[in-house]
Amino acid sequence: MNPNDIIIRPIISEKSTASMEINKYVFEVPIKANKVMVRQAVTAIFGVQPASVNVLVVRGRRRRVRFRVGKTAAWKKAIVTLKAGDKINVFES
Repeated sequence: MNPNDIIIRPIISEKSTASMEINKYVFEVPIKANKVMVRQAVTAIFGVQPASVNVLVVRGRRRRVRFRVGKTAAWKKAIVTLKAGDKINVFES
């Protein structure tokens, strides 16, 4: 797979922005991606070597719009921890 297909987008939230200060970056990845694929994609795209990679599946939630009940899609996110001194500029691209 192409590394640009592995890293779909960075997750920009209050919690993920605060974790950037301690060298943890959060990305949305495909459901079929694993830790090894995410590590290789981060190295290829950003040119930094991750210290650790954690992946987790965010389950879809039930949502209701008026009288219809539906469900949001499940997705996977990866939390990439970098070594001290390394940085990823998320807001650049």
